[in-house]
Amino acid sequence: MSAQQEAPIVAEPRVERSRPRPVASWRDHHAWSAGASLRRLMSRPVGTLLTVAVMALALALPLTFYLLLGNVQKMGQALGQNQAVSVFMQPGQTGPAVEMMATKLRERADVASVAIKSPQQGMDELARMQGFSGALNTLDSNPLPYALEVLPKPEASADDVARLVTDLRALQGVDLVQDSGTWRQRLDALLGVGNRVVLILAALLALAVLLVVGNTVRVDIASRSEEIGVLMLIGASGAFVRRPYLYAGIWYGLFSGLLAAGMALLIEMALAEPVTRLGHVYEGKLQIGMLPLWLLGAVPLAAAVLGWLGARLVSAWQLRKAA
Repeated sequence: MSAQQEAPIVAEPRVERSRPRPVASWRDHHAWSAGASLRRLMSRPVGTLLTVAVMALALALPLTFYLLLGNVQKMGQALGQNQAVSVFMQPGQTGPAVEMMATKLRERADVASVAIKSPQQGMDELARMQGFSGALNTLDSNPLPYALEVLPKPEASADDVARLVTDLRALQGVDLVQDSGTWRQRLDALLGVGNRVVLILAALLALAVLLVVGNTVRVDIASRSEEIGVLMLIGASGAFVRRPYLYAGIWYGLFSGLLAAGMALLIEMALAEPVTRLGHVYEGKLQIGMLPLWLLGAVPLAAAVLGWLGARLVSAWQLRKAA
């Protein structure tokens, strides 16, 4: 063995270079943008509260009209939209024949119930009415015919009831059919116009929310134009720069949606007592209709989307103009 032996080669430890983590950086910047934009809004509470209040009023108006329209529809149903159709039989019709006709009508899909009113029952009702009792005593016999009270299904439309009335008039032995079909069609037409007005109003006020958020974000970007210019000079992307403003729009929309839902609940509470008193007058037929929970929950989410969209459009335009 030679005296000079080659020294063993020792491999140098490999230094692992840190790999870029784009997903983690993107997530961290989203978290920072959400927190920073919220802190910036809280740093100017008066301006933020005024902006949120204006947006909340715009969002609460269509909710209020929707609530009122739903209650008008319930009131129409309680006070006469589903009134029974009165079918007066020809004189001389016997009880069994009228009962057979009522049984056939109860089998129809558009009929909820059929009640038979005998001539004696009709005479008793007239006797209870003021001014008729003396005149009835002079009659030798009961001139009233049998009558049927046909109640359509609650979900039946005006056209369905009109077809039912036509079929009733064509039945053998029927002398007269009384129906408030014209009134029912007018009510349905008015409710249809009301629904369309609510949709148009909601679209216009949604546009107003977009404009409010967009103008607020535009002013914010203009006040920080120098800072944005520096960020773009050192290579910051447009998405990086506008991300805090997008979260500001989301916060504006979310807070205004929550406030609008709270306003709608207060309006429901304000209407509850007078509607309850009115319901007692009509023997409990009238009850206030509440806004569905899914709608109240959807308002803040929809408002947040509107806020994001308004901030997205304005920030993209402002940054493109600055570039």
